[in-house]
Amino acid sequence: MNHVIVVDLGYGDAGKGTVVDWLCASRPVHAVVRFNGGAQAAHTVVLPDGRHHTFAQFGSGTFRPGVRTHLSRHMVVDPLALAGEADHLAVLGVTDALPRLTVDRDALVATPWHRAANRARELARGGDRHGSCGMGVGETTAYALAYPDEAPRVGDCLSPARLRSRLAALRDRLAAELGPLDAPSVDDCVTAFTAFGERVSIVDDDHTGRLLRAGTVVFEGAQGVLLDEWHGFHPYTTWSTTTFANAEALLTEAGLPGTATRLGVLRTVTPRHGPGPLVTEDPALAPAEPHNHTNAWQGRFRFGHFDAVAHRYALEVAGGVDGLALTHLDVARALRPRICAAYDWTDRLVPGPAGDLARQEELTRRLSTSRPVYAEPPPTDWPTAVEEHLGVPVLVTSDGPTAGDKTLRHPVPLPHRVEVAR
Repeated sequence: MNHVIVVDLGYGDAGKGTVVDWLCASRPVHAVVRFNGGAQAAHTVVLPDGRHHTFAQFGSGTFRPGVRTHLSRHMVVDPLALAGEADHLAVLGVTDALPRLTVDRDALVATPWHRAANRARELARGGDRHGSCGMGVGETTAYALAYPDEAPRVGDCLSPARLRSRLAALRDRLAAELGPLDAPSVDDCVTAFTAFGERVSIVDDDHTGRLLRAGTVVFEGAQGVLLDEWHGFHPYTTWSTTTFANAEALLTEAGLPGTATRLGVLRTVTPRHGPGPLVTEDPALAPAEPHNHTNAWQGRFRFGHFDAVAHRYALEVAGGVDGLALTHLDVARALRPRICAAYDWTDRLVPGPAGDLARQEELTRRLSTSRPVYAEPPPTDWPTAVEEHLGVPVLVTSDGPTAGDKTLRHPVPLPHRVEVAR
């Protein structure tokens, strides 16, 4: 069996969900494993009959009968948002999403207090907002780093007394720091979270290994490598490892290292939701986005020409890929974007050591004044042009939102690392 890891090599919004759906439609897939982020993900899948769902925590293969979802310990699980997502899937005819779900007991739980604290901090930044999704994912992670033995986890949903104690401590600590927060009572949350624990299958770490041996698994990443907590352009980043690292760790723990194909996803334009560097930004490129809009927390949905410099950096940070899925070829034909081959001061961004956020912040300042240098003329053969600029084969192309709009240019290979061209 050939497992696949799907990762966005930009700032997110490149089409990971539709690629995962296509993978699940085009081959027998046993399960989709989510391995970073949380309820802030927004992976839209559209079916030929017009039904669509924006997947946040359920895997984007859930429309496909029998495909399971596993939320690994690297996920931040929001039980309330998950219930709402299950309700919407049921309206669309997918009534068994929860029975097909397993959740690692060690995954962190995002609560209404995390969400309220996240929004309070973001509002306090005023004009220096980071573009948070406002879902409390980063706040949940930060709290767990500060109180590793007391942070609410999914397994606590099976122990009401322990859950109540941890939620009360969380509420009190955040209120002492930020003032009273707009959230339900502890008792109401205990009731909701224990009901979640009764409805879903909560499993141990070794469950991933069983999934991997039962059939083909697609690992679905969230956000994008250019937003990575350590290698993104600080402070406009996420509290999550957005590279292949978490998925590779799960494979290694299962005794199956190196058994998954690494598939990077890119658009023909480079989008970014909210503030932060976007060197190639061009308002004239904004395509119609029926399922992705400017919103109050992330901010404006922005578009730039294809930024080969930034994507080469993402490839290097991620450690290379086996191939690419290139989406939105229909947008490229309509808008004729260009390819940025270099900036006015370099054609390569050099990754630094993980954890050096001061270096990443300095890089952010440099990018804010950088100017793009475009290759001419604008490409007409996008897959070939992207291959030439990135040194990586384009395996899959997409001309629209459905699985039927995907074309397999080359067979998805067995794992064999293709390093980024220097």
